[in-house]
Amino acid sequence: MCTLPVHDLDAALGFYRDVLGFQVRQDGEPDELHRVSVGPPEQPEVRIFLSPPGADPGVSPADRRAIESLMAKGLLGRLVFATDDCDATFVRVEAAGAEVLQEPIDRSDGARDCAFLDPSGNIVRFTQRREGA
Repeated sequence: MCTLPVHDLDAALGFYRDVLGFQVRQDGEPDELHRVSVGPPEQPEVRIFLSPPGADPGVSPADRRAIESLMAKGLLGRLVFATDDCDATFVRVEAAGAEVLQEPIDRSDGARDCAFLDPSGNIVRFTQRREGA
């Protein structure tokens, strides 16, 4: 499990559910701080909680502003997913309108990867291990 801060829960849900094909795992109760968990359909144990920045009631206004500042710089949220075909994943996610951060490249460690930004500026990377690596 992990928590990913998002500015707009509906936009984030659209990205993770509609673009990446994740399933919605859990939705918050209306009287709670609203957050949603999503995860890949083939990995039901994986839960990524999409939540407003500093949603925990114990977070001070100053800390909430600091979190929002880090988000604005793209320094807070990062997810890395394994894929069997980096290039096909890139084509599919780019065609859905996601903001490209890095086109597929081969790395010196034998991996091939690409990266996108979600609607809140979190980095979402897809990596494929190459044969013999």
